[in-house]
Formats: sequence, C-alpha cells, structure tokens
Amino acid sequence: MDIHPIMADSSTKISDSKNESETNIKVEKNKKPAPKLTPMMERYLEVKQQHPNSLLLFRMGDFYELFYEDAEIAAKILGLTLTSRDKGSSNPIGMAGFPYHALDNYLQKLIRAGHRAAICEQVEDPKQAKGLVKREVTRVVTPGTLTEDSLLDPRTSNFLVSVSIHKKSVGLAWLELSTGRFQLTTCPISDLADELARLSPAELLIPQGLEDDDVFAESALTLNETVLTERPPWSYVADTCLDRLKKHFRTQSLEGFDVEDSSHGVVAAGVLLEYVQETQRTSLDHMTQLENYRSENTVHIDEATRRSLELTQTLRGGHRHGSLLQVIDQTVTPMGA
Repeated sequence: MDIHPIMADSSTKISDSKNESETNIKVEKNKKPAPKLTPMMERYLEVKQQHPNSLLLFRMGDFYELFYEDAEIAAKILGLTLTSRDKGSSNPIGMAGFPYHALDNYLQKLIRAGHRAAICEQVEDPKQAKGLVKREVTRVVTPGTLTEDSLLDPRTSNFLVSVSIHKKSVGLAWLELSTGRFQLTTCPISDLADELARLSPAELLIPQGLEDDDVFAESALTLNETVLTERPPWSYVADTCLDRLKKHFRTQSLEGFDVEDSSHGVVAAGVLLEYVQETQRTSLDHMTQLENYRSENTVHIDEATRRSLELTQTLRGGHRHGSLLQVIDQTVTPMGA
C-alpha cells in the first residue's frame, strides 16, 4: 500500500480542498497477499487520509516515525536511514524516524524544503492506555505558521498572507503568527505585485484555480520561495468570513477595528483566520487586534525599484548576501547601528 501525498517545493501549490475524493492511497495488486495491518498502522492510515498533503510525523514512544512515501521524502531531506516494516513480505512498508527531542531541528529542514508537517502525538499515557494508545494531530506546521524561535529567522518577518481577488480590486490580509500582528487592506489589482513584493510572504493562501490566472501569475513572479496554498471556494463567502472574525474577537461587529472601507480585506482576513484555526488547533488569544493598513498614509517603493536597488535581495540569484539589508546588518559603528 503506497501513500502519495502532494510534494510541496518552493513556489509549489498545496491544495486544501475539503471535498478531496482522492486520499492519495493506492493499493497495488501483488502475487502474494499483503500482510494484515496492525491496529497501529490502521490508525496511521486513518490519520494520513485526513492529512494527505502533509508529511505525517507519527509519535511512537520516544520517536516520530514516517511511513510509505512520506518516509522516502523525509529520509532524503533529513539524511535519515530508510528502513522497512515487514521486510519478509512482498510489499514491505518503508519507514524512517528520529527522536522526539530533535523535532525542532528536523521540522526546520522539512519546512525550508517547502513541506507541511502534521504532528500526530500520543494524547494519553501509554501506561494508562487500554489497548492502542490514542493519537491525534495536534498541529499542522506550514511555512507561514511557524512560531518557534528555533524555526524563525530573527532578521525577517514570517508572513502568512491571504488574497481575495475581485474584478478591479484585491483584498489582502497578513499575519505574523509568532507576534499575533494581524493586518488587512484593499487595493487596486494593479498594485498586487507591489504589495506581494513588500510582504514577501512565506506562504500565500489563494482561491482554487487562481494560480492559472494571468494577472495573478504576473503579480507573483517575484515569489520565488513562497509556498502557494489553495483554499476552497466556500472559504471566501463574505458573511462567513465576517462571522468568523467577530466570533474570534468576541464582538458584535468590526466597527471598533475601523475596517468598514475594506470589505475585500475582511474576506481575506476571514480566510486566513480559518486556515490558522485549522492548522494550529490551539488558543489564538494573542491575536487581539485587526489593523486596517491604508496605503495612502505610507510612502511606497514599487516592486521594480525595490529589485533594482537590491534592498533585500540581489538581482542575480535573489540572495540576501550582497543586498543593502545584509550590508547594514554588518555595521558596527554608532552611526551604522
């Protein structure tokens, strides 16, 4: 039995559609019958079906284990030894793992490679368990939802950005989950490229099918290292997005946040909040404010000028080393610092 999750490289699309009929699990016919799966492996496959687009880190005692194609992907990225269960069978199960205390180190490598990781923990004491230990996914880690200092670059913001496209305008919302700063705006669609270049998102939430849109494709040309994550159409229902935000902030309306003139931005913010709630599965009480970013109050540098001046990355290769920001980071004089 092979599991085939969608691999997410840089600038790779990840589909989050809730009505996926395919679970990416295929059963191959063999001359010899495959061995009967243990209850533990049956639970693994059940959880994997719920997270087909993530590498599933399955807690087993003091280790996180990966199986099937997930194990092959992780072994290559992390330099792990690829072994197998049921070696004597005609269809052995590939597996790889690492100690639980090394999670942050290995997570960093998986995320930097453009993957998502679903962390499935043992949610009861094995000594108290009657039969199979209960396991549940407690968090889905994605490039835009990092919170640990060990996984973040202290020199840059790690933005999760959501976009809601309309006829002549676009709603944008962005969040730095580690700090809880949550902002939105509505701008002309012609400004989308400049806004995306300014934010430089680690992960961008887009409606299904938008990646094939010519206008968006042109605007996203600079997003070399951004992971694109598709969201289903029903996530963009305006009333649903508004209600989700009001429920989170425990308010009857959003008047106190001064966002009435940014209805498209509210939609983008609602989509972003839904995604964070789905992946984090924990309290988001540190997200207490929603700011309306008004571009008319700010002096802007357009995307072309930003690139030409090599403010944050070089023209050749898009590297940080050699950019103005990298040079300023090396200053040691009082004036430079």
